[in-house]
Amino acid sequence: MFISNGWKDFEVLYAGDGDKAERWGDVILRRPDPQAIWPFPETDIKPHAVYNRSSTGGGSWSKLRSMPSKWNVSYNSLGKELTFIIEPTSFKHTGLFPEQSSNWDFCGKLISDAKAAGKKDIKILNLFAYTGGATCAAAAHGADEVVHVDSSKGMINRAKENLALSGLSGSYVRYIAEDCRKFVEREIRRGRKYDGIIMDPPKYGRGPTGELWEIEKSLYEFVERCSLLLSDDPLFVLISSYATELNPSAVGNVLDLIVGKKFGGKTESDELGLPVSNMGICLPCGQTARWSR
Repeated sequence: MFISNGWKDFEVLYAGDGDKAERWGDVILRRPDPQAIWPFPETDIKPHAVYNRSSTGGGSWSKLRSMPSKWNVSYNSLGKELTFIIEPTSFKHTGLFPEQSSNWDFCGKLISDAKAAGKKDIKILNLFAYTGGATCAAAAHGADEVVHVDSSKGMINRAKENLALSGLSGSYVRYIAEDCRKFVEREIRRGRKYDGIIMDPPKYGRGPTGELWEIEKSLYEFVERCSLLLSDDPLFVLISSYATELNPSAVGNVLDLIVGKKFGGKTESDELGLPVSNMGICLPCGQTARWSR
């Protein structure tokens, strides 16, 4: 398991009965997590807000104590301080997936090591990039250009705010509000090349002309197309997924068959995890496959 245990502003306090209690800075939130299939322990913890699912879909937050509508948390990525806005949403998310911090460190170390070895003009592509955790990490660790692609303009605006809060406004980051498959095809036609590709594709989705995305059926072909954007001496390709139907090794096999076959290197695949600080266990939080030279 790739465990994201470097946080000081975040921790999972308890988990169980399909819920988890988390501390985000000074704010405690309780929200659903389907992986927490064991009993929730008895505790006197008092969350600031609890997320309640609706029988008709979605849900809402019940505030039990005074709390801000949004606030900041920071993460130290191998000596680089990154800061993010936290804002609970009506679909239970907070604007950040803290389990991804181990991936930020993975990419960041490869970028900084390559810079130290004299590699120039490092370009990183972040697809399905959400609020830009990986974008901030890549920029902080020295990428000369980061291209951040997400179909949601709202998420891109938040990613820009996170970059500024992290003191990285001077970094060269291009934000593209577009369907990722459409963007990749255009970059192939342009002959663009990248030294690292990061992606966190959804389980289901539809493209701009209605084409269906199902990760089990679409991932291999998409990674195959993305591989055409890799430079002659790439650093890494990283795929994250929250689709419970996929095994980490299956995603790793996709990287081996496409990227490993062309460039050699090695692939690691495993679950992402967060320590549950008061229970001595780790909560599984999706999966990742990482290829590197």
